[in-house]
Amino acid sequence: MEILLQQIINGLVLGSMYALIALGYTMVYGIINLINFAHGEVLMVGALTSWTIIGLMKDGMPNTPGWLILLIALIIACIVAATLNFVIEKVAYRPLRNSPKLAPLITAIGVSILLQTLAMIIWKPTNKAYPNLLPTDPIHVGGAVISPTQVMILSVTAFSLVVLMWLVNYTKLGRAMRATAENPRVAALMGIRPDMVISATFIIGAVLAAIAGVMYASNYGIAQHAMGFLPGLKAFTAAVFGGIGNLAGAVVGGILLGLIEAIGSGYIGTLTGGVLGSNYSDIFAFIVLIVMLTLRPSGLLGERVADRA
Repeated sequence: MEILLQQIINGLVLGSMYALIALGYTMVYGIINLINFAHGEVLMVGALTSWTIIGLMKDGMPNTPGWLILLIALIIACIVAATLNFVIEKVAYRPLRNSPKLAPLITAIGVSILLQTLAMIIWKPTNKAYPNLLPTDPIHVGGAVISPTQVMILSVTAFSLVVLMWLVNYTKLGRAMRATAENPRVAALMGIRPDMVISATFIIGAVLAAIAGVMYASNYGIAQHAMGFLPGLKAFTAAVFGGIGNLAGAVVGGILLGLIEAIGSGYIGTLTGGVLGSNYSDIFAFIVLIVMLTLRPSGLLGERVADRA
């Protein structure tokens, strides 16, 4: 039971990060039916930007509390990621909005490779040790252990989800997003500017990705130019698992996928008689994707058109 509880905690932490990234995928898809495969690289840019800011602040202001350094680095990372995603939408996706679906998809893959290459040039192709700025004393929960960093990840994720749900459901921008998702032409006739709404959607998705990137690097202690590829792919799996275009589905899919991956990695050795180890945990995400696409292509919660923004 202690092992199971520990893996559940790990799964919730991992799933919360998947959920934040998956929301970026599902919001963009809900608005313009585009899968932004460069989303994982936005996460990577956010993480590496925060790593740079942390290094500069530790050198220039060594007496600053660790939590404040992390907060400032997170804010700057969100600004950089939001600016980057805004430019990507303007330059790479907007000119192809009325093109065949394959064109923006290939462009998204190209942007992903371009961002990885630029990051490799700027930050060099080496693993960066991401400093732990929070207390390291573990917190014991019923025989399992959770670190202050993991508590921070769960808390920030919960806060981010609450703010996003409030934004989408109770603000003027949220109503504009839902209207644009349902019918952009009719929304334009009602005085809504679809281009502005789409740009805002990309910016919000980038902020969530940057938050996930900083938390991902903080949890694993490493940042590098290719770190966004696999989390981005798994988050896309989570979005499909929950129901692409459905906000609640992205959250449910992300958390369930994290739990499946964590619990599976904890017991895969026992179940296979030692043939497979925990390093094979990545296979669970794609097994889930294959099973879900086979049995329920619309995902667990399905796609709700009216509020998929």
